[in-house]
Amino acid sequence: MGPAQPHGGKLVNRITNKSQNNLFSVQVNADLANDIENIADGIFSPLEGFLLKADFDNVIKKGRLANDLPWTIPIVLDVDKETATKMKDAKDVGLSVNGTNFAVLHVEEVYTFDKSLTAKGVYGTNDEKHPGVAKTMSMNEFLVGGKIDYIKRPDETPIRRYRKTPRETREMFEKAGWKTIVGFQTRNVPHVAHEMLQKASLNTHDGLFVNPLIGKKKSGDYKDEVIVSAYETLIKHYYPQNRCNLATLHTEMRYAGPKEAIHHSIMRKNFGCTNIIIGRDHAGVGSYYDPFASQRIFDDYPDIGIEPIFYPAFFYCRKCLSFASERNCPHGQEFQEQLSGTKLRTMILEKQSPSEYMIRPEVFKILMNYDNPFVD
Repeated sequence: MGPAQPHGGKLVNRITNKSQNNLFSVQVNADLANDIENIADGIFSPLEGFLLKADFDNVIKKGRLANDLPWTIPIVLDVDKETATKMKDAKDVGLSVNGTNFAVLHVEEVYTFDKSLTAKGVYGTNDEKHPGVAKTMSMNEFLVGGKIDYIKRPDETPIRRYRKTPRETREMFEKAGWKTIVGFQTRNVPHVAHEMLQKASLNTHDGLFVNPLIGKKKSGDYKDEVIVSAYETLIKHYYPQNRCNLATLHTEMRYAGPKEAIHHSIMRKNFGCTNIIIGRDHAGVGSYYDPFASQRIFDDYPDIGIEPIFYPAFFYCRKCLSFASERNCPHGQEFQEQLSGTKLRTMILEKQSPSEYMIRPEVFKILMNYDNPFVD
């Protein structure tokens, strides 16, 4: 055993040196540019570009590609009618950020889609207060499908220093001699409950791959640089050497709950993880999803090729004098110190010191270095 097989059996590579000039080009935003790079590096294997209609329709209806391979989040480029016509005529189209072409899209198909059906299929709701639904409803009416070639990476920035490709992570795991690798998806700074989940998995697996999501998030979530600094500090002070690796995943949160739990798992499988921790209300927002829906959905995907690890919520029990869960602690709530992210946020904003059962002092010190560690 060793790192997991890539999703679909082969790690996609759409990186090219062939620069194509004088193309009709389309401007994309930074989030989509990140996902185009993710396609190129094989993080989204087996996708080689934006979904064609048959794949798109199947993903919305069944959470699978047209060939029945598990896939739950549509990766698409939406454009208006005039741009769609030009792209169809041009065939090869430059994709640009700030006026610089960084990739080429080989246009295969232009099609329309039902926004309401799409929102319901991915997010399980049509409520426009849901950030994913709101985004879907504001999309242009045409989608363009086809393979991409990736020409030029963005300039290095401090936040990209931990970005790794699946080839790099697999090499890293191989070098460390890890046969079983547990992925941990997060969009938060680590509180002690997260640390306990991660360390519980280290009791039975070779290595831990902490993979914070870097990209567009909703107001009130932690800023990217805060999450990275907090994990750097935690790993340095509280983890055994050579048992934990940190790398960032540059994509946006969709807040799609169960469907996103599957998407997160596929990406970590491509990085080489054999397992992924799926916590309570994974990738949820508000009260749109049952807290355990993101765990139950794996029953529909026995063929996903990465093993989920489900943990109950952890708390500190003052009677047991240890971190515990409802599975192994009989004591009532009066003995439980709950490790709530919401409570922690309030304490950070009010500059109160939380207990060491909630967050490590070294990590809290990092948070206090920021005037506001949260996205506005």
